[in-house]
Amino acid sequence: MTNATSLTSQNQKGTQQPDQKPKFALEEKYKNQAAKLPKPTGWRIIVLPFKMGDKTKGGVVLHEAAIERQQVASQCGLVLAMGPACYSDKERYPHGPWCKVNDWVVFARYAGSRIHIEGGEIRLLNDDEILATVQDPEDILHAF
Repeated sequence: MTNATSLTSQNQKGTQQPDQKPKFALEEKYKNQAAKLPKPTGWRIIVLPFKMGDKTKGGVVLHEAAIERQQVASQCGLVLAMGPACYSDKERYPHGPWCKVNDWVVFARYAGSRIHIEGGEIRLLNDDEILATVQDPEDILHAF
C-alpha cells in the first residue's frame, strides 16, 4: 500500500499492522517547528523538496550523496508556508489559489532559491512557479 495517509495495512497473514510512513525530507522534523523556518514575504511560497527513502524498492541501500543529489533536483515538494500576497491578484488567478499549505506540488526542476537548513534544504518559489498539485509524491518518478 503506497498511500502515506493510511494508518494500517495487512501483512501476508492478514493481520493489521501500522504502516511505515515514508520519510518526506524534513517534514516530521519541521512540522511542529514552523517558527524556525523563514517567513515568506509577498507572493513567495516555502516548499520542502521531496526526499526519497534510503532504500530502493529492490532493497538497494542508497548512498547519502545520491539522496542529496536527488533532493536538489526534485520537482515535487510540500508547501510549508505562503506569503500574504500569494494568489491575491484576482485578474491573474480568477479561480483562486493553485495550492495551499500542506499540499504536495510540482515545480520546475531548478526553480526558486535554495535555502540550506539543518538536515537539508527548502525552496523559496514564486506563486506562479507552481505547476501542479499531487496527492502522493511517490506517484511521480524522481529521476536525477
